[in-house]
Amino acid sequence: MTDGPTQDLAGRRAAVTGAGSGIGAAIAEAFATRGAHVIAVDVNAEAAAATAQRTGGEAWVVDLADTAGLREAHLDVDILVNNAGIQHVSPVEEFDPDRFHLILMLMLEAPFLLARAALPHMYERGFGRIINISSVHGLRASAFKSAYVSAKHGLEGLSKVIAQEGAGRGVTSNCLNPGYVRTPLVEAQIADQARVHGIPPERVVSEILLERSAIKELIEPAHVADLACWLASPAAAMVTGSSYTMDGGWTAR
Repeated sequence: MTDGPTQDLAGRRAAVTGAGSGIGAAIAEAFATRGAHVIAVDVNAEAAAATAQRTGGEAWVVDLADTAGLREAHLDVDILVNNAGIQHVSPVEEFDPDRFHLILMLMLEAPFLLARAALPHMYERGFGRIINISSVHGLRASAFKSAYVSAKHGLEGLSKVIAQEGAGRGVTSNCLNPGYVRTPLVEAQIADQARVHGIPPERVVSEILLERSAIKELIEPAHVADLACWLASPAAAMVTGSSYTMDGGWTAR
């Protein structure tokens, strides 16, 4: 018999963006089991409320792509997980500029503004964890994903800058770089990839998404949440400015 998860996040306040589903929901739930008070951040009010109810936390319904509304924000949290994201698959010459701009606002500018809002409180307490859910596409590129790859590469740089500035003040900043995770975002890509590559949807996972992976399985959100819990914990106090791949060997080739 085990005693259940350690309570190493007890007393901590954690904001998780995109917490209504997928990776964000898994991280929010894992944090709550370790004692954290979770702020479930999502544009979908119903989904945010559901996660808040499951975790015993609170919901913050906000459109993070509306970055003007975040410029004067103040975020009283000990842990910030920048996870919210969207995807669009298209060749560069056909990529809608407005869609490109939207993805960069949501996945790069919003994490900057949220970190900017949270850091003063973290510095005051001498403790903070910023965990940026990047991607293998923050380290490598794939065709037809210009906005996503650009945003994730920018997030990697932002994370390292915060790591440098937070050093000695108890604040760490790291990227978590999963490959293809079994989430609604990835499942929505299958039809897009089938269209772009001209193959049936059932062939996309093995031939396109996991073609470069040594392990031919989609990652589960709980796997990502377990690593996020460690990065948020006191045990990771000396880990900062790093990028942790979890990709079934995708980047090993």
